[in-house]
Amino acid sequence: MNLRRFLASTLRPRLDGLGAWLAPLGLRILLAWEYLESGLEKWRGVNWFDTLQAHFPLPLRWLPAEFNWQAATWIELIGGICLLLGVATRATAALLIGLTVVATAAVHWPAQWDSLTTLAQGYAISDQGQGNFKLPLLFIAMLLPLLLQGAGRLSVDGWLARAPDGRADALAWGGLALAAAWPLGWLLPGPAQLLAVLGAALLGVAVWQRHHGAARSLC
Repeated sequence: MNLRRFLASTLRPRLDGLGAWLAPLGLRILLAWEYLESGLEKWRGVNWFDTLQAHFPLPLRWLPAEFNWQAATWIELIGGICLLLGVATRATAALLIGLTVVATAAVHWPAQWDSLTTLAQGYAISDQGQGNFKLPLLFIAMLLPLLLQGAGRLSVDGWLARAPDGRADALAWGGLALAAAWPLGWLLPGPAQLLAVLGAALLGVAVWQRHHGAARSLC
């Protein structure tokens, strides 16, 4: 009992306090390094997007390869700097997630797969072309906490403004589901459709709750 009281009243609050400062920092530094390195390689290298333009998801395949190359280069360079400093972290994480999903669809996703077992074989890190989506999937998993929780206190974002209290209600979950359904549809159309339906249902619940609450307040 004394141990539980110690954990609840002494240790856990202090770990939470340290986490607010330090937990996102490691993710930001590692991701900043990776995206800056990739952006610098593109900036110094030769555009090779024309060789896989047909693999880009719509509508990006309709755009010139040079435009896509420049967009990817500068999103990675500016995004890496923003992550390192913790500037506009949520927007930066959202952009980099979108960029990483596009890269996965165009380069890392298996060209053909007919079962989950076949798809799972692509969960690997290699330089053998399509069928090696492990690394971009790890990047997306690392970006999600920064998108949902921000850069933490040890950042420009944390210095400029104290984050407001969060609220994970039906509106938040429904909006997240709808926002995630579109890029997911480039890789897994079936689950993306189910996610979109779930998101729309949650938004409907949120609208009903708001309307019901407003009606009760008038009574």
